[in-house]
Amino acid sequence: MKNAILISLLVAGLPASALFGQDPAKEFVEAHFSKGKTPPFAFIYGGKPSSSFISGWKYSEQTRKLDKERTERVCTYADPVTGLVIRSVLTTFSDYPAVEWVVTQKNTGKANSPVLEEIEALDADLAFSGAGDFILHRAKGSNAERSDFAPIDAALAPGTDIAFGPVAGRSSDNTAFPFYNIEAPGGGVMVGIGWSGRWKADVRRSSAETVHLAAGLEKTHFVLYPGEEVRTPSILLLFWQGDDRMTGHNLLRRFILKHHTPQKEGKPVTWPLAAGIAFGGPGSCNEYSCATETYAIAMAYRLGQFGLYPEIGWIDAGWFEGAQESWWKGVGNWFVNKKNFPNGLRPVSDALKKNGMGFLLWFEPERVFEGTALDREHPEWLIKLPQSSSRLLNLGNEKARRWLTDHVSGMLEKERISIYRQDFNFDPMPYWQANDGPERVGMTEIRHIEGLYAYWDELLRRHPGLLIDNCASGGRRLDLETISRSSPLWRTDYQYFEPNGYQCHTYGINFYLPCSGTGNNNPDTYAFRSSMGSSLVLGWDINQNTFPLEQARRSIEDFKRLRPYFYGDYYPLTDYSTSDDAWMAYQFARPDVRDGIVLAFRRGASKVETINVKLRGLEPESRYDVTYEDYGITLTETGKKLSGGMDIKIPGAPGSVLVTYHVREKD
Repeated sequence: MKNAILISLLVAGLPASALFGQDPAKEFVEAHFSKGKTPPFAFIYGGKPSSSFISGWKYSEQTRKLDKERTERVCTYADPVTGLVIRSVLTTFSDYPAVEWVVTQKNTGKANSPVLEEIEALDADLAFSGAGDFILHRAKGSNAERSDFAPIDAALAPGTDIAFGPVAGRSSDNTAFPFYNIEAPGGGVMVGIGWSGRWKADVRRSSAETVHLAAGLEKTHFVLYPGEEVRTPSILLLFWQGDDRMTGHNLLRRFILKHHTPQKEGKPVTWPLAAGIAFGGPGSCNEYSCATETYAIAMAYRLGQFGLYPEIGWIDAGWFEGAQESWWKGVGNWFVNKKNFPNGLRPVSDALKKNGMGFLLWFEPERVFEGTALDREHPEWLIKLPQSSSRLLNLGNEKARRWLTDHVSGMLEKERISIYRQDFNFDPMPYWQANDGPERVGMTEIRHIEGLYAYWDELLRRHPGLLIDNCASGGRRLDLETISRSSPLWRTDYQYFEPNGYQCHTYGINFYLPCSGTGNNNPDTYAFRSSMGSSLVLGWDINQNTFPLEQARRSIEDFKRLRPYFYGDYYPLTDYSTSDDAWMAYQFARPDVRDGIVLAFRRGASKVETINVKLRGLEPESRYDVTYEDYGITLTETGKKLSGGMDIKIPGAPGSVLVTYHVREKD
């Protein structure tokens, strides 16, 4: 058994510091990040596995307190022969049983290093006490399908080995999602991977009580030049206790909100209700390519005229030069189309501000179409492929990144942009691979991802309060690093506004991420509730005389009233199904406030009028007022009875029911 530790699992919700000596994160750190111990990462160096030599390298460590809850320990391993220095920067938490780390490798010698390859940011055994079943809970990534973020549950019998990861260079694309839960007897561990390119993971039940975890870069084989340094994926392990796997998922949601969500005044930011203000048009109009200054300004005032009050006005692809034939043919021209916006975009953002809204603007800086300004003026910054009209702006090129940072930063300031929306609509892996030399395999990807983080971090540093909307053909670049800096306000490019699919996406993604959004083009109750989440994008055409204005006002009010619940704990109440003849229901609970909501949907082809659901996260002896809002009925029941089951009836299909509940005040 390789460096295995027996996990003494914490009681979920208690501070790790309250159970000194029983903190599995502390146990993990002491077992792996100490002098003479083999660390929980691995690589091959000069043809030899790191486990065979790294414990003999010169070891040192430094510790500092980052804040009242976080402590950083930097562990350094130095090879006295070649000058390779490995630094592992790990963070522990007094408020959660969690540990994170990221590893860097630097050549301090005077010659090229031996070859580094097969780099694993995570390589460790975890042993759990008690006999029973082990289950790997994970999810699909996003692929513009109804099944985006679908749950995947697999039994881990002894000897079972499950490998997964994205294939094309975006971290949550199609096949895999970089967060997962290992459920074992009596508890488990949540794992998060922070790498916005092509990562790989492997989960192996290596014995009756032991699981081996590995995660890292898909393919590496490179030398480091003198003075050169690279980083690897960041890793999160969050330990949980109990017989309910949702304990782990909700602990992860709380942890992400506290430690991996942009903050405002010491609390997680509230992601917005946004509205498109200039989309559509006849004929060749595509996305926002026919948007104009006068139309966008008029829409800013028009929304208020009808008593509709979103928080952000949204302009997507098409505002730039060269986008009029097809918006994607203009990417690389990050200059405002002066024919449509003769005064730039500032008049639009000023009008939005006067009407109580901020301004979101779309960019896709990593893609450059042939013939655009960047392609003509700086071909040395681009990576090209034969027979492809799209180029990749190489963010590993310092000059390219500096230009992009300065240019976009200037636009954020000049045009008064509140939310910077970054899209990424093609697969980068072929470009990275084409740019690598035989002894630099993986280096282009590493430098590009490092450059992405540096770019976002600098924008956030220069513009306090800026929010970043992370889009990559929907939610195809979600991982521990990106969610720490951004949120996916448009989490899938699946068939726009289709409600049953949106229910499936809400069901799946909320096992792991509390912050995400999607779109809605119809304020009808069923469609609107199917789109609700911690943020929402309105694609309403309010200028039609058939537009249901009163329903739209009620829907906006409902969203703003219910949005806080989506930042609470999450519980699925029905099985997952993509079928149109199914029901789907889920619950969001706020244990600190002692209330919550249930959203239930009977899809159009369902023949079943009533289902029974068991509410979760309730206090058994407390009495709750339970309101079926669509029927105007309030019942009072104990938490024990509600946890045993409650009926929800929807006579017509498709249809939905909203149930709210709160602890009853003493009579």
